[in-house]
Amino acid sequence: MYTEGEAKKIGVVGWVKNTSKGTVTGQLQGPEEKVNSMMSWLSKVGSPSSRIDRTNFSNEKTISKLEYSNFSIRY
Repeated sequence: MYTEGEAKKIGVVGWVKNTSKGTVTGQLQGPEEKVNSMMSWLSKVGSPSSRIDRTNFSNEKTISKLEYSNFSIRY
């Protein structure tokens, strides 16, 4: 819920999902500076009850158009 709110505030689209291993996976899309801002928030702040031991962002690429129209939480 906090991640979704922050993503909407920053202006990125995509999704996040808690995994059974106690980690979070997801995808972010948007202008580079907004994606970087969201990545920073995920790395340093996160949800109030989260504990961030490390972050790993991968498969970064430039896309010609957004594949998502909003930001959501997947279950």
